[in-house]
Amino acid sequence: MSTDLSFLASPAAIESIGTPWLWASTIGVVLALLVLDFAITRRPHEVSMREAIGWTVFYIALPIAFGIFLWVRNGNETGLEFFTGYLLEKSLSVDNLFVFMLLLSAFAVPVALAQRVLLYGIAGALVLRGIFIALGAAALATLDWAFLLFGLILLVTAVKLLADAAGGHDQEVDVSSMKSVKLMRRFMPVTDDYRGTKMTVIEAGRRALTPLALVVAAVIVTDLVFAVDSVPAVYGVTGDPFLVFATNAFALLGLRALYFVLHAALSRLVHLAYGLAAILAFIGVKLVLHWAHGVWSGVPTIPTAASLVVIVVVLATVTFTSLRATRGQNRDVETAN
Repeated sequence: MSTDLSFLASPAAIESIGTPWLWASTIGVVLALLVLDFAITRRPHEVSMREAIGWTVFYIALPIAFGIFLWVRNGNETGLEFFTGYLLEKSLSVDNLFVFMLLLSAFAVPVALAQRVLLYGIAGALVLRGIFIALGAAALATLDWAFLLFGLILLVTAVKLLADAAGGHDQEVDVSSMKSVKLMRRFMPVTDDYRGTKMTVIEAGRRALTPLALVVAAVIVTDLVFAVDSVPAVYGVTGDPFLVFATNAFALLGLRALYFVLHAALSRLVHLAYGLAAILAFIGVKLVLHWAHGVWSGVPTIPTAASLVVIVVVLATVTFTSLRATRGQNRDVETAN
């Protein structure tokens, strides 16, 4: 079996602005923020709206500042690719949040532990995205048809999202049928109740899992599913592995706080699936055209600026139509109460 990894060192194979110090400093900041978040959630507490909004503003300002830095340092195209990729990943992460909300509800996670579960999910997602980004970069460097493959993955995903939305299939979580839960229960007993932030305890002389361990495993498995779509999508915006990593990292870091800000609004985004399907289909077409352009130079490609405009317009449209379609929801709840 060949072990030639020379393509990883070939600047012609993968063009990137990611110098060693830029990679090191970015990863250092991401790890520092994760450590800070774990320290904040060490003592479980219910998150106030003021706290959630404060952290959300911080985690939005951070990538904006970073994007401006890249724009000034590396030029307009790099800055545009970063902001487009970040917006794409942030929009996809809202769908992550909806599934996280279902998981937290299905596992009856105490309110005080919710942010701890989300943080484990974010850490797991960062690791999985890092692996997929590396695999994606290797594929793009060695396989001429990788863009075509990524494009087809996104098109299939878009069709599935659209079919589920049009068919009125609500996303549901059946805890008992989840493979990760079945596997963990097969090897270890599970306590009946949560034990704070502990994922394992000694009970009746045996090591046992707590429900927190099960929900964290379920969230990480969910992260794996989302990574399959998310990483190819951002590679449709930029082929630079550093920008792909940075956009994913900054989009994921703020999810813990954003969850509590959007919790009430998530149920009102009834047209979000349609918007995400449209965005993924658009990026899928862009990737296929990029592949075709390399084979037949006459095939047009879609510029990054156009991608940014499409993503913004689609998100604005589905947000407006969703809020309009559910505008009587709050009044009905107040009337019922």
